Amino acid sequence: MSRIASVVVTPIAFRDPPLLNVSGIHEPWALRSIIEVITEDGRYGLSESYGDEQTLSQLQKVASRLEGVDVFHLNELKAIVEQSVSRKSQEGGIELAPGTNQATTVPRIFAAFEVAFLDLMGKITGRSVCDLLGGKVRDAVPYSAYLFYKYGHHRFGQDDWVDAWGEVLTPEDVVRSARQMIDQYGFQSIKLKGGVFEPEQELAAIRALREAFPEHPLRIDPNGGWTPETTKRLLPQMEGLLQYLEDPAPGKDGMAEVHRSATMPLATNMCVIGFFDFPEAIAKQSVDVILSDHHYWGGLQATRDLARVCETWGLGLSMHSNSHLGISLMAMTHAAAAINNLTYACDTHYPWQEEEVIVGGKIAFEDGSVRVPEAPGLGVELDRDALQQLARNFQECGIRSRNDVKEMQKYEPSWTGKVPRF
Repeated sequence: MSRIASVVVTPIAFRDPPLLNVSGIHEPWALRSIIEVITEDGRYGLSESYGDEQTLSQLQKVASRLEGVDVFHLNELKAIVEQSVSRKSQEGGIELAPGTNQATTVPRIFAAFEVAFLDLMGKITGRSVCDLLGGKVRDAVPYSAYLFYKYGHHRFGQDDWVDAWGEVLTPEDVVRSARQMIDQYGFQSIKLKGGVFEPEQELAAIRALREAFPEHPLRIDPNGGWTPETTKRLLPQMEGLLQYLEDPAPGKDGMAEVHRSATMPLATNMCVIGFFDFPEAIAKQSVDVILSDHHYWGGLQATRDLARVCETWGLGLSMHSNSHLGISLMAMTHAAAAINNLTYACDTHYPWQEEEVIVGGKIAFEDGSVRVPEAPGLGVELDRDALQQLARNFQECGIRSRNDVKEMQKYEPSWTGKVPRF
């Protein structure tokens, strides 16, 4: 009943708005992969991961070796991943996916299959993935309104599609976007992706958000786009405004330099991206809050382990996001619901995506939160027609690896994506 008969990895693409960030701009199509692990009795477990060319190749290498494996044997899965995805396989000149590097290759590929294995374990035992992770400590997981500066539409390569959010370039636009997102989803906290404009303009947007939403915790994430010197100069302007300041300066040393002057917590998903980063980050006192991401930290159980490490060292815990669909959202929700010290609202790009690959369409938010389903496994099923359409999108879109810098060069030919920018 629990042995694997086959594995199917389907690359997909869905429409992505022209969201701006320190590196450049999102391309018209976001790439993901849908993983189906199918047992001998016909059950299937689901997962969602990156969809770039390199990751797809690595996923297929592992998939070809999983026949006959028991889905309860995660240690065997780990060994197969380690044997299949060697350092040598990294050296093909293929650009790495966002949030990945050689040190996170095994955790990233293991995570992609671990979620599907856990989904199957839940379906076989009749228990939710959250139960398999220790059980709920909360019935619903809060998410934040994740705001971006953006253009009104893609100028290159996206037909006539225009997303519903409109242009966001000024502080007034940022407030309008926040109100639109909060009215629709009920979010109780707000995050702004920074590093796009001069820092003073972005802090003006934060002040405008504080005036418009006096009770909502606020965050800004320049993605390492400010130097330590710039950040320290700006710290007085952020006093009392932020729940935490995320990755203002690049690297553990830059963050540590800011940390010595900052009064608000510093958060990261850039300078601590794996367990291997902890010794240096702790020694240098670089951060106060870690943003987990099961896609590259090594899966849902690794996220729970990360929570224990954070608790040991007195660090806060939140959750990072990239462009994703409902399978990832539900995996994030199960993990966050089982971790008592994940006390910050999680990031999610989900409101920016219109398409979906699960039965029933988009997952509902209640007061900015996603309820943990009681159904076995992840609690979602695959919409085969939607999967077929998104797979066609992948074949036709022409994108094989995300490159925000190259996309921005269509708008600004001299763009380099150099960080820090300010």
